[in-house]
Amino acid sequence: MELADVFARHQGELFRYAARYTGDADLAEDVVQDTFVRLAERPPRRDDQLRGWLFRVATTIAIDAMRSAKRHIALVEATPEQVPFAGAAEDPAASIEREELRRKVRQGLAQLNDKERAVLLMREEGFAHREIAEAVGTTTGSIGTMYARALGKLAQRLDLDREDVP
Repeated sequence: MELADVFARHQGELFRYAARYTGDADLAEDVVQDTFVRLAERPPRRDDQLRGWLFRVATTIAIDAMRSAKRHIALVEATPEQVPFAGAAEDPAASIEREELRRKVRQGLAQLNDKERAVLLMREEGFAHREIAEAVGTTTGSIGTMYARALGKLAQRLDLDREDVP
């Protein structure tokens, strides 16, 4: 296993996951860096478990960082700077509405427990149930139920009808 190849293949998806999980792009960069440091120091025993291992380690690092820093509320309310495409004139009202929705989603995710948040975000990244189960430490059969419950809780916190949730 070549570390540079693994980094090139998984860094982007790991960063997206960590940024969504923590609500903070800077912290997500640290989580990704620490994850790859751990990979270099103690790689998983089997290469076929690498992706799940990376996300499990990133989740653990993110949880530890959020707890030890006690910045949970500040991280949820932080709004990452978005740079619009060059030349694209954006409607200010649409921009405000989109940022408000992001804030609500981050708050909703923050109110879920760690496993629920991880299941939702890993599913969004395209993980198979087996990979999610391995990462959160549960059985494959329970992932569908956990996902449905977490999605329902998030929808409730966002005041959405169940029919509005994909």
